[in-house]
Amino acid sequence: MPAAQAGDTLTNASAVLALSADEASSGRPVSVVGVVTAAEPSWTGRFFVQDPSGGIFVQLITNRQPVPGDIVQVEGVSSKGKYAPVISRPHWVKLGTAPQPKAKPVSAERLMSGAEDSQRVEVSGIVRTAEPSGGRIGLQIASGGYRFRAFFPPSPDVDPQSLVGARVLVRGTAGATFNHGLDFRQSIINVTLFVPDATDIIVEQPAPANPFGKPLVPLNSIAQYQHDPPLGYQVHVKGVVTYQRKGESIFLHDATGGLEVKTTLTNDVTPGETVEAVGFPAVANFLPVLEDAVFRNTGDTRSNLEPTNTTVADLQKGLHHADFVLLRGRLIDRLVAGMGTDAAGAGIRTTLILQSSGAVFAVEKETSEANTLLSGIPIGSLIEARGICLLDGNGDGTIKSFRLLLPTSHDVQVIEKPSWFTAQHLLISLVSVFAVLIVAVGWTIWVANKNSVLKSLVQEKETAQRDLQQAHDQLEQRVVERTAQLKVEMTARKESELQFRAVLTERTRLAQELHDTLEQTLTGIALQQDLVANQFGKNPDNASHHLKLARSLMRQSQADLHRSVWGLRSRAEEEFNLTNALITSVRQITEDTGVRVETETTGEPTPLSEVIEENLLRIGQEAVTNTVKHAAASAIKIELHFTPQQVVLQIHDDGKGFDPETCTGPKDGHFGLLGIKERTERMGGQVSITSAPFSGTTIRVEILTPPQNGEAPLPATNGNHEERL
Repeated sequence: MPAAQAGDTLTNASAVLALSADEASSGRPVSVVGVVTAAEPSWTGRFFVQDPSGGIFVQLITNRQPVPGDIVQVEGVSSKGKYAPVISRPHWVKLGTAPQPKAKPVSAERLMSGAEDSQRVEVSGIVRTAEPSGGRIGLQIASGGYRFRAFFPPSPDVDPQSLVGARVLVRGTAGATFNHGLDFRQSIINVTLFVPDATDIIVEQPAPANPFGKPLVPLNSIAQYQHDPPLGYQVHVKGVVTYQRKGESIFLHDATGGLEVKTTLTNDVTPGETVEAVGFPAVANFLPVLEDAVFRNTGDTRSNLEPTNTTVADLQKGLHHADFVLLRGRLIDRLVAGMGTDAAGAGIRTTLILQSSGAVFAVEKETSEANTLLSGIPIGSLIEARGICLLDGNGDGTIKSFRLLLPTSHDVQVIEKPSWFTAQHLLISLVSVFAVLIVAVGWTIWVANKNSVLKSLVQEKETAQRDLQQAHDQLEQRVVERTAQLKVEMTARKESELQFRAVLTERTRLAQELHDTLEQTLTGIALQQDLVANQFGKNPDNASHHLKLARSLMRQSQADLHRSVWGLRSRAEEEFNLTNALITSVRQITEDTGVRVETETTGEPTPLSEVIEENLLRIGQEAVTNTVKHAAASAIKIELHFTPQQVVLQIHDDGKGFDPETCTGPKDGHFGLLGIKERTERMGGQVSITSAPFSGTTIRVEILTPPQNGEAPLPATNGNHEERL
C-alpha cells in the first residue's frame, strides 16, 4: 500500500508498525477498529488490538481496560514505543464483541526473532514446566531449540501439570520482552505469548500419564544414540544424591557414572539418599544434562558415598562429568569473592587453585560466612579434594577445563604441608642477604668519602658566600637604578593617560556639540525650506517669511559652529537664562510646523553652573528636534522644575511613540538618545525615557544642583512661568 503522507490519519495497524522511529515519535494521528487480543489485568489499561492488517499495542495508563474479544475503535497518536511502534494517548470505544482473529502459524525461529511482535500467532512445542504466576498459568515451552513462555487464565477443565511433557499448539498474542538499557529503544531478549483462553492450548500429543512409570535408563545413556526417539521426550533415571544446589540442580550417581539434574524443586535431600527423577535430556557446554526435572525420594536405604579416585588425564578425556570424584593437587593460589545472598544462603565463594600433572583446576565452596577452614590452608600444600566434577567441553569433544564443587569444607584434606624452603621463603632470604651486603658496602664507601666531601663542602660554601655578597651589592645598585627609571616611566605614562583622556573628553564634547547645534539647526532649516517649497506658488509672501527664517537659522548655525570649535562663548555678556533660551530655540525649531508647544516653569530658580545650563539646553533642543522629525506629534509640553537640591527638565509629546527596546541607535546613524544619556551621566544626573507605540514619549532629566560659589542666582519668575507658542 502507498506510504501515508505526513499529517494523514493512519487507519490500520500495519501502517503504524511501518513507521520509522522518527516518524512514529512525531505523533501521527491514528484511528483503527479491531478486536482486543490480549489485555492482562496487571497492564493498567494497556492492551493489544488487531485489525485485518495486523496487531499493535495500545499504550494507555488507566484502570479502564477492554477484555479480549471486544471490538473497539481506538483513536490516538503514534509513538515509537520501547521496542516497536505503538498507539499512545488513545481514546477507545467498544463497538461489540467478536471471536479472536485467526492465528498465523509461525516457526519458533520466526517467533523469537521479534518480527511477530503484537501479532496473534500459533506455535507448536513441548511443555517443559507449568506453574501459577500472578493469577495466570505460566508455561515454559521448548520449540526448535528455543524456549518461550505462554500465559493463560486458569480453567477447571485444564490441569496444568498434565501438560508437562505434552506437545501443544499454542495460540496467542506475541509480546517482546526487552532489556532495560539507557537507550529509549531497547533490544529484544525473549518473546512471551499471551493466551486469552485455555481453549487456545491444543494438546497435539499428550504427556505420559505417569512419567515415573517409564523404564529407567542409566545415567550415562541419556545423550547416547537412540533409534527414532520421540521429539522432546522425557526420561526416567534413578541414582544416589551426591550434592544438591537447592532450587538449581541435584547431582546423581549410579554404577555408570554421574549426571547433573536441573530442577527448580527445593525439596531437601541429603547426600546418600536415593531418588528417581524425570526430565528432558539436553546438552550444556557440549555435555549431557537433564533439564526441567522433577524428582522424588524412593525411600531406599541410605548409601555410603565413596568418591571415584581419578586422575587429571581421565578428566581431560571427558570422563566422570557430574560425578563424585577424588583428586589430588598442589595448592598454588586462593581466591575469596563475595557472591551476595541467594536462595541457598551462599554469600562467599572460596576458590582453591590446584595444580596436578601440568594442569590447573579450581576447587570451589560457597558459604554464608568466611570459610576459615579453607582460608587457613598454606599455599604450597599438597591436598586431596572430594567433590563434584564439572567439565567444560569444546565443540570438537575435547575438554578445555574442569573444576570441583565441594559438598562440605571438610571434603578437603591436607596431605603434605609445604616445606619451609619454598621458593617464596628462599627468595625472601636472598633478598635479605643482598640488602645486608648493599648496606655494608654503602656504609664503607660513605665513611671513606665523608671527610673529602666535608672539605669540598666547606670550600664551596666560602666561595658561594663571596659570590653571594658580590651579587647582593650588584642587586642593590640595580634596584636603585631601576626604581629611578620606573618613576620616570610612570610619570610619563600618567601624563600620557591624562592627555589621552583630555583629548577623548574634548572629542566627545565636540561631537555632541556638533550634533546638538548643527543637526538641530539644519533640521529647522530643512523644515523651513519644505514650507517655502510648499507655499511658494500659493502664497509668495508667506514663503518669503519662511525663507527669512531659514537664513536666520543659517546665521545661528554659523555662530553655534564658531562657538563649538573655539569655545569663545561668554555667558556673562549674553545674560543667559535657561527658560528663555529653551523658548527661543523651540520657537525656531517648530516655527510653522503646526506643533503646539507649552512651557511651564515651577519652583524658585537656583543658580546653575554653565555646564548644567548648556547641557540642559542641548538636551531640550535634541528632544524637540526628535519630536518634530520622527514623532508626528501635535503638542509638546516642556517643564522646568527648580528645588534647592535639583533641577528637573521634562519634555512630553503626544506623538506615535516607539519601543525603547527595539528603537534605532548609533548603529543606524541616530545619536540623539545616546547624546541625551551621555550628557546626563556627565552631569551626574539621572534620565528616564518612557515611550510605547501610539502612546507618546516622555523624557525626564534630574540634575543635582550644589551651591555655586560666586555665581548670581537666576532671574526670578515669581514661582511659576508659563508660555504657549
